[in-house]
Amino acid sequence: MDVVWLILGLLLILGGADWLTDGASAMAKRWGVSDLIIGLTVVAFGTSTPELSIGIISALKGSAPLAIGNVVGSNIFNILVIIGIVALIHPIKIEPSVLNTQIPLVILSSVALLAIGCGPILGVTGPAEIIRPEGILLFLFFLIFMKYTFSQAKSASPEDPSAQQASVKPVMNIWKAIGLVILGLGALVFGGDRFVNGASGIASSLGMSEALIGLTIVAAGSSLPELATSIISAIKGKTGIAVGNVIGSNIFNIFMVLGITGTICPLPFGGIGIYDLLVMTGASILFWIFGRRFGDKVIYRWEGGLLLACYMAYIVIQIVVFN
Repeated sequence: MDVVWLILGLLLILGGADWLTDGASAMAKRWGVSDLIIGLTVVAFGTSTPELSIGIISALKGSAPLAIGNVVGSNIFNILVIIGIVALIHPIKIEPSVLNTQIPLVILSSVALLAIGCGPILGVTGPAEIIRPEGILLFLFFLIFMKYTFSQAKSASPEDPSAQQASVKPVMNIWKAIGLVILGLGALVFGGDRFVNGASGIASSLGMSEALIGLTIVAAGSSLPELATSIISAIKGKTGIAVGNVIGSNIFNIFMVLGITGTICPLPFGGIGIYDLLVMTGASILFWIFGRRFGDKVIYRWEGGLLLACYMAYIVIQIVVFN
């Protein structure tokens, strides 16, 4: 039965991603907002919903390593796999604002979680865990990010290429676009839940640890909405949605998901080690370096292939050395 849920979940995720991409893009044009901003907000929130539900449910059930592992693993997957695949499909042009502000925020969120996880090493008494004050602080960072993003959307000038992209006459009725977004989000959430349940059942039967399941199977499964949405966006030439989706999802995962979950109850890191947190932070920095390399602000196909190779190396080391 787990295999059935796995296949059904994947089909729902792929269909939902297509609907969400079309609806979100139409809404962006209708409201005069760039694809990047829509990717950073509407699409990122929708595709981060599986992580949020998994995090809250896991924490309430006493499975904190699964909750944190899901976020850490998803963020690693988002950059190394999703950006890697999107770059292989279509070289990614990175806007200056993304390099100067948004990707640095991804790095900041990773460093913040790394600092919390390194607490015992840095002399903080007690186990490594996200306690309520830290959860509240993470969520406050999320609110600041949202305020900044919407202020940027309002101040975008007509000369801005991303704003010009959004000013094209809408080709879809607004209610149809909203309906596609809602339908797409619903399919993504339900499909992601079914996929994760099926994958977790298969992984558990193979004797994998809870932390490893969160870092690999559950993380990849809950990141499928981001993967499907980004791939379809890249195929349609809308790499702004793809990049915004990954950046927004990574920021949402740490600041919103762990912020809300850590506020509800303490989240001990358990089997989530410094190695995983360092890989997540290193992937964020590598994303920024590839975007800024030589000043051309493009992530090329060979760089996408290198990102994928880094992810495969991470998984091999995780299974062989740390499992």
